[in-house]
Amino acid sequence: MELFIFARFHALEGHEAAAEAVLRDEVEAARADRGCLAHSVYRSIRDPRLFWIHSRWADAAAFDAHAELAHTQRFVQRIQALIDHPLEVTRAHRVI
Repeated sequence: MELFIFARFHALEGHEAAAEAVLRDEVEAARADRGCLAHSVYRSIRDPRLFWIHSRWADAAAFDAHAELAHTQRFVQRIQALIDHPLEVTRAHRVI
């Protein structure tokens, strides 16, 4: 069953550009991962410090494998230093 990921990132004030750069790097790497069906970054129109990743994976096992890869681990370390909250990642299935 396909797995959908929603992750929220609110950049520390003054770190918006750095957060965006880290997110861009992550998306490019993740798109090449096995089982990644779609992976995009979004930025809020009303709050320029607020970003989201929305991704779609073949199944939970594909996302779990992605989460263990070195590039993903580096991303988590880099982005955590640039956001003002604990990392928020939601796993979901499509309802309709």
